[in-house]
Amino acid sequence: MEQTWTISQLNQSIKKWLEAEFPKIWIEGEISNFKKYPSGHMYFSLKDEKAQASCVMFAGFNRYLKFTPKNGSHIKIKAKVSLYPERGQFQLIAEYMEESGDGALQRAFELLKNKLQLEGLFEPKYKKKLPALPTCIGIITSPKGAAIRDILTTLKRRFPSIPIIIYPALVQGKEAAAQIQRAIITANQDQKCDVLIVGRGGGSLEDLQAFNDESLARTIFDSLLPIVSAVGHEVDFTIADFVADIRAATPTAAAELVSPSQKNLHKIIFQQRTNLHTAIMDIINQYQQTITWLRKSLKDPRQQLLDRAQTIDTLNHRLLFAMKHHHKYQYNYLVQLHHQLLRYTPINQIKPLTQRITFYQQQLIKIIHLTLEQKKQKLKHQVQLLDTLSPLQTLTRGYAIIKNKNNHLVTDVNDVKLEDNLTIQLSKGEIEAQVININPKEKK
Repeated sequence: MEQTWTISQLNQSIKKWLEAEFPKIWIEGEISNFKKYPSGHMYFSLKDEKAQASCVMFAGFNRYLKFTPKNGSHIKIKAKVSLYPERGQFQLIAEYMEESGDGALQRAFELLKNKLQLEGLFEPKYKKKLPALPTCIGIITSPKGAAIRDILTTLKRRFPSIPIIIYPALVQGKEAAAQIQRAIITANQDQKCDVLIVGRGGGSLEDLQAFNDESLARTIFDSLLPIVSAVGHEVDFTIADFVADIRAATPTAAAELVSPSQKNLHKIIFQQRTNLHTAIMDIINQYQQTITWLRKSLKDPRQQLLDRAQTIDTLNHRLLFAMKHHHKYQYNYLVQLHHQLLRYTPINQIKPLTQRITFYQQQLIKIIHLTLEQKKQKLKHQVQLLDTLSPLQTLTRGYAIIKNKNNHLVTDVNDVKLEDNLTIQLSKGEIEAQVININPKEKK
């Protein structure tokens, strides 16, 4: 006769087979039907374009997540294939979860940005100023990209006489960050440039990953040469933008930042030459007027000495009068203060205050003695009352306290059995006894 299975047996058997047959696997998809219960367990579906699977992640595993899952999130999970026996439902039990695609890259970007910001790498106080007129400009980018053409075209248009050094480097891929980093170090060692432009054209978040490298960010921060970051388009932001001395929206904007306009410089120089000529002529005219005035106002030195001597005599007379008047005023003011001081002297108030203090001291001593005597009488009464109520006092009248082997009081013959060992406490000492007879009191 063939075996007949129950649903429970079948589901349990399939569950064991699935968990034994499939190792823990990595699965990628989009979250839907997400729900997190108060217990901390998370239930959701993981789907792609054609199918979906039920998933659960228990609280013991999801408490260490570095992001908040939600509907629409693209994720990767490491899960165990299993079956929920009560419903006969196939499910994945997730033990690890991480963001995938641009979500993971954005998460890594935010974590690194927060880390470097807390360390102070973005602080304005560390930003170096760009030279007003650089003697040489260094460019770190791909020699084949559109960015280098935009930069060179702009520099040639604005100031073609400034020398340019190109440090070629990959700007995309696994080796890009290391090559850009080596180019910055080389430019600092050469000391041929006054400023560096580091950048590339626009792209996706994955394309710009080289400029979100932590080691590259620290190299940019340590650079002795000022660095202009020109990565992507105006809406693109990378870690290099935050740590560089200045961020340009585009490579063309970077070229405009580091190079002055030759036409504008010519205008400024011409205007400054005109201003300088005008200022010199103004100074010459001013000195000519001063010389003319001095000639007209020149006096005989002997007459000037006599005028100054008369002025000194006048000032001396005024000084003597002021000193005499001030001395008299100060003397009268001092006499007035002396009379006021005698009127308010504290000597006359000290004696009555001293007498009051003596009186209060005597009253305080009497109150203290009276209070102590009352407390003594009360204490004596309480001691006598305590002695009267003391169980030890009761023992002196012939009573005893009986305890069993557990040191519990015996107040009823039903609390003991034959041959129980008892301790009898008397007023003086204790007696060890054994029960040999029990006579219960008859109830009336």
